[in-house]
Amino acid sequence: MTVMKSGLAALVIMMGLGPVAAMGQERGPVTNLPLPRFVSMKASEGNVRRGPSLTHRIDWIFKRRDMPLEITAEHGHWRRVRDRDGAGGWVHYTLLSGVRTASVEVEMLDLLAKPDAKAMVVARLEQGVIARLEECQPDWCAVSAGGYDGWAPKSALWGVMDGETFE
Repeated sequence: MTVMKSGLAALVIMMGLGPVAAMGQERGPVTNLPLPRFVSMKASEGNVRRGPSLTHRIDWIFKRRDMPLEITAEHGHWRRVRDRDGAGGWVHYTLLSGVRTASVEVEMLDLLAKPDAKAMVVARLEQGVIARLEECQPDWCAVSAGGYDGWAPKSALWGVMDGETFE
């Protein structure tokens, strides 16, 4: 039998909550997933509306497949999103994918062989390149872009939260 060191840890396990829920992060009323969270554009084109329905005016159209987007709210089949520049609105959930991507936010990013600033450079990515996130550690993410795989500092990417980790 495992002994719990914290009453909060025991409560989290008994209630079946993950660490995010236990820390009080907001949850979407539709999906019960964390808000905010990152997704990507599944479609090559998607209408961005002023409100969460087809009757709302289209403000603009996202035209970049795999573009990372941050979901900030949910309403029925609609998700309020924003892009790296803060532009956003409401899009239908079918236009979005759970596949994680990120955009390069520095002028030229060295993609490294391992998560170490002194590691060998395997490729260089220009600002604005969209890379697929394969794994993220506290300070580094494994990414793939243009047929190259490597590690990048999380601080050079938009599409992943500080402290977020996943495999």
